[in-house]
Amino acid sequence: MISDGLIVVAKRDCPTCTLLEPVYRELADSPAQFAIYSQDDPTFPESVDGVFDDRELERSYRLEIETVPTLIRMEGGREVARTVGWHQGEWRELTGIGALGAGLPDYRPGCGSVSVEPGMAERLAIRFGDVDIAARRIEIGLLEDEMEACFDRGWSDGLPVVPPTEIRLVRMLEGTSRDPKEVIGDIPPNLAPCTVEKVALNAVMAGCKPEYLPVVLAAVEAALIPAFCMHGMLCTTHFVGPMVIVNGPVARAIGMNSGENALGQGNRANATIGRALQLVIRNVGGGVPGGIDRATLGNPGKYTYCFAEDDSDPHWEPLSVQRGAKPGSSAVTLYGGEGLLGNFDQLSRTPESLTRSLALSLRAIGHPKKAGAHDALIILSPEHFRTYRQAGWTKTQTLEAFEEALRLPGHELIRGAGGVAEGIPEHLAGETVSKFRPGGLNIVRAGGIAGMMSAVVGGWAATGERGSEMVTKEIGT
Repeated sequence: MISDGLIVVAKRDCPTCTLLEPVYRELADSPAQFAIYSQDDPTFPESVDGVFDDRELERSYRLEIETVPTLIRMEGGREVARTVGWHQGEWRELTGIGALGAGLPDYRPGCGSVSVEPGMAERLAIRFGDVDIAARRIEIGLLEDEMEACFDRGWSDGLPVVPPTEIRLVRMLEGTSRDPKEVIGDIPPNLAPCTVEKVALNAVMAGCKPEYLPVVLAAVEAALIPAFCMHGMLCTTHFVGPMVIVNGPVARAIGMNSGENALGQGNRANATIGRALQLVIRNVGGGVPGGIDRATLGNPGKYTYCFAEDDSDPHWEPLSVQRGAKPGSSAVTLYGGEGLLGNFDQLSRTPESLTRSLALSLRAIGHPKKAGAHDALIILSPEHFRTYRQAGWTKTQTLEAFEEALRLPGHELIRGAGGVAEGIPEHLAGETVSKFRPGGLNIVRAGGIAGMMSAVVGGWAATGERGSEMVTKEIGT
């Protein structure tokens, strides 16, 4: 490439580029050094000898060409000016040729560069840029179906995955400013080192958009916090899985659902972020059902279990802020959750009645006669929340009311009571026991505006060296 002079990038398949044939001839005949690069036909333009063949698009990529024709002036190996399309006055000023293009129209728009056609930017970045993909490349047979190839190689959670091509990986990595080679931790159970690139690959397979990637990265990092005990969650026969709750501006920016059907199907961000976390655990860490994953039943949330909290009411702290995240920040909270247990209280109109009603459902978590062995999460619907809000109850006051409602007489819970062998030890018969450990019960708000029904979700409580604690991680870029 010339270091001093004029460069034109053009293509035959562009009416403006072909219109300028006389201009190229004038530039070639001028005293200035001149080079023309053709993106689609090395014989174009015929009016100039020594056209450079840029069908590989390396020069277009390095010059960051988006529109053809593009005219660039170089000085000392550095670009000092450019113009795109045909603006007669701009071309004359940039070249210093006062009568350049005489007889041609004053203006014609250019065409899109071949280098910016769909998928081309990523291909060129892989070939000529600083993109260095560390992932192993796997060739599949000419007649092999891509979807079936992913199933056959064990990369799927049982549903089809998006084949992780290089182009899709590069696009996904554009969603974060982090170095693809950065190791974010060791994924259990095999404690395999996991890079940002590996998370991005699984985000591709899960169906994520690039803008979801920072949330997925934060979720993976949260799962690696020791208190969450991701390894134990895989090994236990308890059928819990990581529930991802997202708070803050990012949830709105990427279109997450905190309202109607928030824990159901239909929202791409909700569905794919939770799935990406599960695929990382499977494909990087080796957490495969029937292997290290020993859940007796499992639950549908082990495909994906992700939603946003409705944190629009300033009078109730978002779950993330309650757990230490900065107000106004974006954060993920992970909770080891079972499936949903609904509470359909249509009649309670006071917070006292509703608290006692929901407490009846909470008593069933794990087993009605067990205490301290499970955590619980209340997913409070807007209509039930309104009961607390209209009474002026704060979140702290509400949690304290639940704690009081869940202090239970030990004699009703001991082993054998009520003719049921299960229960707490007999020596607690004279005690009042708490259903949940301190901090083991939490509330998150979500759901549609119609329906006086909420849900409770059992968790795997931390008891000694076993169990999982809720963890929160702020989301970076």
